[in-house]
Amino acid sequence: MSGGTKARGRRPGGGDTRGAVLAAARAEFAAHGYQKASMRAIARGAGVDAALLHHYFGTKDRLFMAALEFPLDPRTVVETVFAGDPATVGERVAGFVLELWERPEVRDRLLALVRTAAASEEVAALMRGFMVTELVARAAEQLDVEQPELRVELVMSQIVGLAMARYVIAVEPLASAPPEVLAPMLGRTVQGYLTG
Repeated sequence: MSGGTKARGRRPGGGDTRGAVLAAARAEFAAHGYQKASMRAIARGAGVDAALLHHYFGTKDRLFMAALEFPLDPRTVVETVFAGDPATVGERVAGFVLELWERPEVRDRLLALVRTAAASEEVAALMRGFMVTELVARAAEQLDVEQPELRVELVMSQIVGLAMARYVIAVEPLASAPPEVLAPMLGRTVQGYLTG
């Protein structure tokens, strides 16, 4: 074989291969959830050999966490949402959540996360640890009420329920309702949890 012959088969690592793998992983997890997504399918989507995924990420769990890099910094979220009048914190939470979910690139990541956490106790445990440490505890510190952690977790349950009904199951008229219609309704419920 001459030195000028182009190699056939999958492309090797390098360049933006890692980025291509992460993009393929996000698409696969969003479409199929954690349990049904396969390393082979992700490798196929990225145009690389499956062994390269193991080289870069080790396991499917690690690839999942890397692919779904949390689309926001919990510290910044808490600072933003809890800045201002406590009497309108519910409105700020609702506006922030809906704005975040309406961004397609973020929604794909969050949908994959919700589906996977619902199907895999292992991933649910990973996410639970992250959420309790990075979001619930920080938000609870901002509240001057009894049982602040429980109240923040009730808000999270409302948000996850909204995500399932609006973006996963697509229940109408919720699925097509404009965010500006939903925000005040969601805001009142969140306000009740946090300060009522």
